[in-house]
Amino acid sequence: MTTTEHSTAVVTLVHSTACHFCDDAAVVLEALAITHPLQIHTVALDSSEGIDLVAQHRPAMNPLVLVDGEYFSSGRLPRKKLVRLLEERTSARAR
Repeated sequence: MTTTEHSTAVVTLVHSTACHFCDDAAVVLEALAITHPLQIHTVALDSSEGIDLVAQHRPAMNPLVLVDGEYFSSGRLPRKKLVRLLEERTSARAR
């Protein structure tokens, strides 16, 4: 599925307890969801889904962030990079 085939980005946040980067990413994603079409899917790191995603993507740090199932980042969420991606998706849909 290409980015123009659906309207809402699905952002998966693999969240660990007591992780300030994870907590920060959750706050940023909630704020971005107000202004951008995105659905946030939060997964606990110690859940079976979280363990599978970490095994598949092997992030260097927490949190692991995926956009539409594709690796986006690990560690501190790169806000500007994510906003750019979301805006590119919006402009691609408008074409």
